Amino acid sequence: MSSPAANSSQHTVLLTGATGFVGKSLYPHLIHAGFDVRCATRHPEQARRQYPDRNWVRCDVEHPETLIPAMQGCTSAIYLIHQMGDGDGYRRRELNAATAFIEAAEDTGLRRIVYLGGVAPVGKPSEHLASRLETGRILRSGSVSTIELRAAMIIGAESASWRIVRDLVVRLPVMVLPHWSQTRLQPIYINDVVTAICAALTLEQDGSAVFDIPGPQTMSVEEILAQTALISGHRLIRVRVPLLSPRFSSYWLKFITRCNIFLARELVQGLSSDLLAKNNLFWKKIQYTDCTPFDEAARIELRKTPPAPLLTRTYERLLSAFFRPRLLT
Repeated sequence: MSSPAANSSQHTVLLTGATGFVGKSLYPHLIHAGFDVRCATRHPEQARRQYPDRNWVRCDVEHPETLIPAMQGCTSAIYLIHQMGDGDGYRRRELNAATAFIEAAEDTGLRRIVYLGGVAPVGKPSEHLASRLETGRILRSGSVSTIELRAAMIIGAESASWRIVRDLVVRLPVMVLPHWSQTRLQPIYINDVVTAICAALTLEQDGSAVFDIPGPQTMSVEEILAQTALISGHRLIRVRVPLLSPRFSSYWLKFITRCNIFLARELVQGLSSDLLAKNNLFWKKIQYTDCTPFDEAARIELRKTPPAPLLTRTYERLLSAFFRPRLLT
């Protein structure tokens, strides 16, 4: 199948996940690019009260009968549906949702789906990453041209992974760094993700394809934490320990971050091995050379939502004294 025509004014786009982090960031860019945007949500009346100027339709992947009415008249769809925050059993629900979505897309004659997924790890994927990868495979298995964009950590005020980093840095004076803190990834700023999704809607591409969208720097988790601490002006004492798996490490996150704790645990467990892009072919295809450096992106987002410290000065002194023989500054 050929790609959609390059003229965005001919496109009515179904924006799923329109009330979520990426969807809310994406909407104004789509409008500015000339797309006609139909915002999809499970609760349109609630969304309409918050954003009355947007075109809302009910679209609930767990109620497949809502999908075809939502898609009718659209030329493309952006798939930003993830159900990890809903708790156990999310992988089965996500795969069922993708199956129902691609079937409805074929029935209504959609010409392009853009799916934002996750980077394939070097080693065995966690439950979360396996679900993201399988969702992409299901969407690409249909007759509708599907562009799967794979990102690692997205830097943005409402990003769950960024919120964890921000809270860890600002609210903990002493950071215990297990072996998996050396896991490498290529964090990407939300504005660059939005650029990629918009470009993918009209990308000249026969059939379906997968592209990584890496940020401009390869960094370890420890480097991300250290740079964020430096930018935010917080003193961070780092203590390396040889053990602590991502699963075990995730259990204490509920004391540190205000992020959905189930979501936080799943994200941390995805850090068992490197999350590196295979190449930057997508950026070359769309001739985009302005990906935002990590420091610049972090500064912007830290100014938006600076979190309050959690631990007292007394507790900081106690922890510092306890770990003093093995401090890494």
